[in-house]
Amino acid sequence: MDKKRWLLIDATDKIIGRLASNVANILIGKSKTDYQPGGDNGDFVIIINSDEAKFTGRKLNHKFYYKNTGYPGGLRSINAAELMKKDSTEVLKKAVKGMLPKNKRQALLMRRLKIYTNSSHPHRAQNPEAAEI
Repeated sequence: MDKKRWLLIDATDKIIGRLASNVANILIGKSKTDYQPGGDNGDFVIIINSDEAKFTGRKLNHKFYYKNTGYPGGLRSINAAELMKKDSTEVLKKAVKGMLPKNKRQALLMRRLKIYTNSSHPHRAQNPEAAEI
């Protein structure tokens, strides 16, 4: 296994689902030639400008995110437009997390994902390479 790279992806005018599936493949390591299903050879990913990411069709108003407080009648929902306005990084986190394997490695892979709402990020020292999706 080689050294882990840091990739910088600009989410401006990118479709959220397609961006998330490509990022998930990078985090898992499927974009490398030495990919092994149980191996740990994925890279770090920095996503900037998450506020500029787009949904296609009518998903912005018709897609809902749910959570439950654990109490009876505690189901809470928020649609994608409200969540994008409140915290656009959370929309991308949920999209990428849904495309990662549902096992113990999911938490490890999610720690390698860094999402920021604008173009500034604190990872300049890692010299991230610009990646085009």
